[in-house]
Amino acid sequence: MSGTGVSGAGGGGRAGARVLQVALNGSRDAADGAAVPLSPGDLARSALEAVAAGAGEVLVHPRTPCGRESLSPRVVGPLLEEMRGAGVRVPLTVPAGVAAEPDPAGRLERVRSWTVLPDRAAVPFAEPGARELAAALLERGVAVDAVVPLGGGAGPEPLARFLEWAAPEPARVRLVAELAEADPALVAGLRWLPPVPVVLYGREDAAWPVLRLAVRCGAGARIGVAQVLRLPDGRPARSNAELVAAALDLRDGAATGTATGTAGSR
Repeated sequence: MSGTGVSGAGGGGRAGARVLQVALNGSRDAADGAAVPLSPGDLARSALEAVAAGAGEVLVHPRTPCGRESLSPRVVGPLLEEMRGAGVRVPLTVPAGVAAEPDPAGRLERVRSWTVLPDRAAVPFAEPGARELAAALLERGVAVDAVVPLGGGAGPEPLARFLEWAAPEPARVRLVAELAEADPALVAGLRWLPPVPVVLYGREDAAWPVLRLAVRCGAGARIGVAQVLRLPDGRPARSNAELVAAALDLRDGAATGTATGTAGSR
């Protein structure tokens, strides 16, 4: 482990420190290009391809037919069933934030009404009602990814809110830190974390540098068209699977000292 301060925040299995999660769609739409899967069928196929390329988990943003993010059981349930029915066997995560439901009470009502449950839900701790929402998800048997922004103008409140939260089931909680840049100082303070797994990710220009930082400090990582549309060498990515393959090339290369920064065949 490097001296970034996250070495003590490990974990085993797919939720552990070395997990690579693929983020299938995020806030992207058709205007962002053909690499972005849109329909439930496209999302399922993209997930299968990404898992075949080496992803250990899938993050998917459920959307209505008109493209709006939603926590409605009529949207979340059919999408999860489509993906599992297609053969996606790794853990599935959905986001539970303002983009899908602006009202904190509405978010609680939605997750309590789910009839088909994801394996995990991402709860932004920069948003109001995060601790109550996370507790409600744990009560339903859904593991929690506590999403905390670090750097880029993000204040200390989200991380403090997470650290102050007395999680009723800490073994089923993970910290997911969104870094504005690949600055080791941003994660150095995580040495004071309780012993929970940590996942690091960045967006756009920060995506690949943060992934390299995650590799160096032994944390989990996230990649996909939700985060970045280009490969490390600047070429447009053709799919989530190509991004996953590139991420694993970087991770494997870092282990051997021969990182190529390109998506090799897998």
